[in-house]
Amino acid sequence: MTSRNWLRQQLSEGRTVRAIWQELASPTLAEAAIWAGWDCVLIDNEHGQGDLASTVQMVRAVEAAGGHYIVRVPWNDQVYLKRILDLGIHTIMVPMVNDRAAAEAAVAACRYPGKGARGYAAPIVRASHYGARPQYVSESTDELFLLAQIEHREAVPNIAEIAAVEGIDMLFLGPHDLAGSIGKLERLTEEEVEAYVGETEAAIRATGKPMGTVGRPLRTYGELQTRGHSLIVGPSDIGLYAEAVREAGQEMDRQLSAAGDAA
Repeated sequence: MTSRNWLRQQLSEGRTVRAIWQELASPTLAEAAIWAGWDCVLIDNEHGQGDLASTVQMVRAVEAAGGHYIVRVPWNDQVYLKRILDLGIHTIMVPMVNDRAAAEAAVAACRYPGKGARGYAAPIVRASHYGARPQYVSESTDELFLLAQIEHREAVPNIAEIAAVEGIDMLFLGPHDLAGSIGKLERLTEEEVEAYVGETEAAIRATGKPMGTVGRPLRTYGELQTRGHSLIVGPSDIGLYAEAVREAGQEMDRQLSAAGDAA
């Protein structure tokens, strides 16, 4: 049976999904990423520059190019989640889910009454094609894929109970904030940090829920896949641009210097 959610379908078929961060709130860059061969972009509303208006434009660009997306919301906030869902976004990442109560709150915010506490405006929102899709409410739960970020030491002892919440579809490991929560921010190359992240991975694997993460210094993407991650988010648009600009400037300097030496 084909899932109503692309990411869930990929995982059910045993695929490892790769995604690229979109921080610059640019529909053009999001569209270009899909045409460049990325199946999925992660639109970051937590640390990125986007808001609701830019996010829906990015989603339209990605969909028009035949791609898929995940949207990371700024916080586990019922109001923001409601508005993201009304835009027709149904693959959502929630940061800093540290316990069962937080996981339950995220799920409730994303489901209509009977299963949750989501506010109702279905006939007038993009998610229902502005009322042209009357079955939207009955299908919305099946379409939803919810990723809970595990990125703080307070979450680690609660991993099993977070994973047990019906409606949490994936646990997404954030190694940078996890390291920061033990006083080791920007120290991912230290053995103590890698060991702690590894223990957290093991705890997530033990739940049987799908696991995802970002790249980190001591592990290749292939190693992350071997360690059980079925969603791996790679570089960011701003990082790629900054690196390319830096290399272009260095190359121009080399050529100008060589020409000056030859004169």
